[in-house]
Amino acid sequence: MRIRIVDAFTDRPFAGNPAGVLLLDSFPDDDWLQKVALEVNHAETAFAHRLPEGGEADWALRWFTPATEVAMCGHATLATAHVLHTTGAHAGTVRFATRSGVLIATPREDGSITLDFPTAPLTQVELPDGVAEALGAEPRAAFDTGPNVGDLLLELADEKTVHALKPDHQALAAYSARGIIATARAEDPARGYDFVSRCFFPNVGIDEDPVTGSAHTALAPFWSERLGRPGLTGLQASPRSGSVRTDLRGDRTLLSGRAVTVIEGELFA
Repeated sequence: MRIRIVDAFTDRPFAGNPAGVLLLDSFPDDDWLQKVALEVNHAETAFAHRLPEGGEADWALRWFTPATEVAMCGHATLATAHVLHTTGAHAGTVRFATRSGVLIATPREDGSITLDFPTAPLTQVELPDGVAEALGAEPRAAFDTGPNVGDLLLELADEKTVHALKPDHQALAAYSARGIIATARAEDPARGYDFVSRCFFPNVGIDEDPVTGSAHTALAPFWSERLGRPGLTGLQASPRSGSVRTDLRGDRTLLSGRAVTVIEGELFA
């Protein structure tokens, strides 16, 4: 079977977030899926197979980190949609059946792809004891992001603080189901983005995720309320870096970005 590595939320190779993508006839057992994800060893590997016509979705889709299956992944969904469109396996809008419900990916004329994801429900919580020491900065506020995302969102003082973070990843694991989203307002929106973030997911085997689509379903409502606009652009300031355009539509959030296939090969296992 063919296996591809796709850099998502970027328009150039070796940036954005890499994902493995495999198009299958059906899902093999979970142990095999997990072993392939560990072999690929990127933040997520996506596995998809075509569904019968006439249903609510066109393809079934699952995501695995090197350590576990996850309930939602934006960049690997974008990567999968990119592979379907560039290989001719599926034309136009594609509906994915996932653990987070039906997720829709629509190709745009400019070459980008827009994902339709559920908006994360945000609930402000008390700052947990010790989280500032584990993160390496004092948060202004903390928010739970709900079961689909499973992160603790922390607002920091400014963009420079986000860039400078050097967290204790092992210590961060105690504060949420998946990890931590650290964010701040952009210092200069003229640079082309409205807010900045970094994401640390030690509980699923990812110390720092390069660009996280699912996190932006929480970042979109958080920053749209504060900046007064439904449409924003977020920069995820990991070493690889990448940008996500967000458009808040009530209980749905549209996430837009580009993707580039960088490796295509054959899996023999």
